[in-house]
Amino acid sequence: MTNRFRFRLTSSRVIILGFAGVIILATLILMLPVSSAEHTYTPLINAAFTATSATCVTGLVTYDTATYWSPFGQAVILLLIQIGGMGVVTVAIGLSLISGKKIGLLGRSFMQDSISAPRLGGIIKFTRFVVVTALSVELLGALALMPAFCGRFGVKGIWYSFFHSISAFCNAGFDVMGKSGKFSSFTTLKSSVPVNVIIMLLIVAGGIGFATWNDIKTYKFRFRKYTLQSRVILITTAVFILVPAIYFFVVEFRNMSSKDRVLASLFQSVTLRTAGFNTVDFSSLKGASLIIMIIFMLIGGAPGSTAGGMKITTAVVLLFSSFSVFSRKKEVRISNRSISDENVKSAAAIFIMYVTLFLVGGIIISLYDNIPIDKCLFETASAIGTVGLTTGITTSISTFSKIVLIFLMYVGRVGGLTLIFAAAKSSISASKLPLEKITVG
Repeated sequence: MTNRFRFRLTSSRVIILGFAGVIILATLILMLPVSSAEHTYTPLINAAFTATSATCVTGLVTYDTATYWSPFGQAVILLLIQIGGMGVVTVAIGLSLISGKKIGLLGRSFMQDSISAPRLGGIIKFTRFVVVTALSVELLGALALMPAFCGRFGVKGIWYSFFHSISAFCNAGFDVMGKSGKFSSFTTLKSSVPVNVIIMLLIVAGGIGFATWNDIKTYKFRFRKYTLQSRVILITTAVFILVPAIYFFVVEFRNMSSKDRVLASLFQSVTLRTAGFNTVDFSSLKGASLIIMIIFMLIGGAPGSTAGGMKITTAVVLLFSSFSVFSRKKEVRISNRSISDENVKSAAAIFIMYVTLFLVGGIIISLYDNIPIDKCLFETASAIGTVGLTTGITTSISTFSKIVLIFLMYVGRVGGLTLIFAAAKSSISASKLPLEKITVG
């Protein structure tokens, strides 16, 4: 490998090429007759859609995962969920560590960007922590789900337990229990306290990020010693779960028992962390509820986690940036710390990118397939936020609209800025242009 090629192979390009390579290979495998339950060839667009949705841990599907795909096809989907949740680079370097290979500086740099690690030092140790934590939590989740699933489905419940534990921790939203009408058969489990609680805990565990878990492991309950990012993530996650849950409890699900109403409200709030499972029929929800869900789907989870979206930290930085303007302060402050202008600009760019793609994608699908705009916007928010929730239109949209959703899922997983940095040439200039003031507001 020449130095020139090494220079061009940036971490951003490795990430997008890694995800693209996995999706292409998975598409070819899912097209094969061995991957479908009927042993027939799967059309290219639907195989590509499923491969993208699984690798990008989204959960939108064109075929029912339980009935269309064979056990081999389901295993491929589960492997893609695991790779997508942990990250292509993380999995590749994890396998290298297991095989005893040494990781050079370039590989460590790729790893740092892949998992949003705060520093390059100790990255190999942190990678081991990521892999061990992910696999351990998924195993514990599967064991905890087994009594409920085996009691309901017999021996098949073992497979269900492992599949849904991995799918929940990776915030993927795929299920292999079949559909109840247009919606996930988790709607039949809305009264099961163990299943609801375990799935919610797995979703939150995957969505707060491995750096946060590292702080929890290191400092235990000494919250003040956590990094500012970890504290922001934990506090904001709690708020973003509690607020929608209270709304759902007050406004929706009034025909349920008190227990089911509490479970449904909490579950629908937690799943907006980009998990994609649902225990209620979304066609019964009010329009205002769908708008609130769109907002929280776009925000998503924490950076360096299995969750997607524009990220909690992005929303917090923009919020405190607004506070600084309102209070006429020259710098953005969070918990007695100032936030760099670079962070604020990046947060603004990510926000504009996500909102633009979400709106443009929804408008395009609505015009092309003549579907109500509210359903299309819900679908595009779910796609770019890698959530996987749907109002039921995924299976009926055209090939062109599926391509739009594939693009949105891909951008949502690898990150908009990653794509831009991969395409742009790095340029550093010390010169400054003359300053000009433009009146805004």
